[in-house]
Amino acid sequence: MHRRDLLAGAAGAGLLGTGAFGLSRPSLAQGAASRVLKFIPQSDVTVLDPIITTAYVTRHHGYLVWDTLYGFDEDFKPQPQMAEGHSVEDDGKRVTIRLRTGLKFHDGAPVLARDAVASIRRWAARDALGQVLMTQVAELIAPDDRTILFRLNKPFPLLFEALGKPSTPVCFIMPQRLAETDPATPIREMIGSGPFRYKADERIAGSRVVYEKFADYVPRAEGTPTWTAGPKRVHLDRVEWHVMPDAATASNALGNGEMDWWEQPTADLQPTLRRNRNVVLEIQDPTGLCGIARFNHLHPPFNNPAIRRALLGAVVQGDFMSAVIGTDRSLWKDENGFFPPGTPLASDVGMEALTSPRDVEKVKRDLAAAGYNGEKVVLIAASDFPSLNALAQVGNDMLRRCGMNVDFVATDWGSVVQRRASREPVERGGWSMFFTFWSGLDMFNPGVSQALRGHGQNAWFGWPTMPRIEELRAQWFDAPNLEAQQAIGRQIQEVAFQEVPYLPLGQYFQAWGYRRNITGVLKGLPMFWNVQKA
Repeated sequence: MHRRDLLAGAAGAGLLGTGAFGLSRPSLAQGAASRVLKFIPQSDVTVLDPIITTAYVTRHHGYLVWDTLYGFDEDFKPQPQMAEGHSVEDDGKRVTIRLRTGLKFHDGAPVLARDAVASIRRWAARDALGQVLMTQVAELIAPDDRTILFRLNKPFPLLFEALGKPSTPVCFIMPQRLAETDPATPIREMIGSGPFRYKADERIAGSRVVYEKFADYVPRAEGTPTWTAGPKRVHLDRVEWHVMPDAATASNALGNGEMDWWEQPTADLQPTLRRNRNVVLEIQDPTGLCGIARFNHLHPPFNNPAIRRALLGAVVQGDFMSAVIGTDRSLWKDENGFFPPGTPLASDVGMEALTSPRDVEKVKRDLAAAGYNGEKVVLIAASDFPSLNALAQVGNDMLRRCGMNVDFVATDWGSVVQRRASREPVERGGWSMFFTFWSGLDMFNPGVSQALRGHGQNAWFGWPTMPRIEELRAQWFDAPNLEAQQAIGRQIQEVAFQEVPYLPLGQYFQAWGYRRNITGVLKGLPMFWNVQKA
């Protein structure tokens, strides 16, 4: 399938001449306009609770509304954020964290240690690394209003990385009364501890999300803003997220100044935007985005590992990545295994399954030998999410060429997020496969990679049961050095190519687009502190 077939109808240079919504262009000389930033997110925020979903748009929403005990700097090292500091005693088995003074929630209540304890427990129930942490926790308490105490069965060197990591879900600090909500049940109030307040009264589902500066937020006094660490100083009064009906409309709005920042400019429209002297296009996340096709392991046909394994022979990663970001090879990589290229655990173990010559007829024979007999494959696709839609279109074509009976269900991303939570068979509203991206940061190692877990009903959507992966993962946590971790990583990848929890589809690098009068944009994630609008 050619990329031009997937992205046909994209608008060209002429789109930049008129207003995307028929509105007059904003006057940047007006003081009020310079304090409101208008952002085009990757999709609407259909799930507002950042603990119950791994959707990145919800994580980005979370960083506006809530704060974290620790943040990550540009070297991926944890730094105190809400925490004033910490002490480690008893050979690493007693860890004490002290909160900074002056921290408040949006309802005016002080942030207390018991809020943090409850938040850590709720987050850990959903997070891959948090779950491992809690197996080592003998006691987690709040001895006083500013002190969080961990008593561990044995040292857990990744504790601060776990509490500060930006990979989903993030350990955001909520009021105790909200954090005590069942981890599988969405919270109903967006009462945060972060630099912005969520404006529920201005929310328009499918169209707009609004945040306003929280005047009582206290940034760290010292340090340099970097990634999610350092002082979170807010220079904006409001941040408005506007969901666009299509990429052409988004490009038009950014190009003529109706919008200030577009998170994911599509490949076909980037050349036009680059010719606009008022627009900046920059790749701000060096970890890239890794595409995957996720199987539902609970029901036929993909409860059969041999069928999953057969499809490895049909994957052409370059087809998927060029559909998403274009043919410029500097923007994508196509030898991506179960750990991102260039990261410490990346290896060539088993990669011939993806790099050997492609032979669709052989794949058909392998599927038949594995027992595939025409069972329906319900492929759920996000029609309003250009990069995911591109993956799904190529994937749909791939499965059909392999002779699979595909029911292609295209809906908005929010509906995909809701449907993928169903564990029912396809005839009762379930699903067989969906496509998504993970940040390279979220796939660095088995401690953070949720898609590589194999603990059955407690695993991420798709729910694979892979005992050997889990055994090796446990060994990885105890590995004494990087060399030992890499050896285990090679074993994990070898098993993954046999069990196939998902199909690796390649890695690409996404540029952000924003107006030239926007300054202070931080690398990593779309963060809105430190940002100024002239």
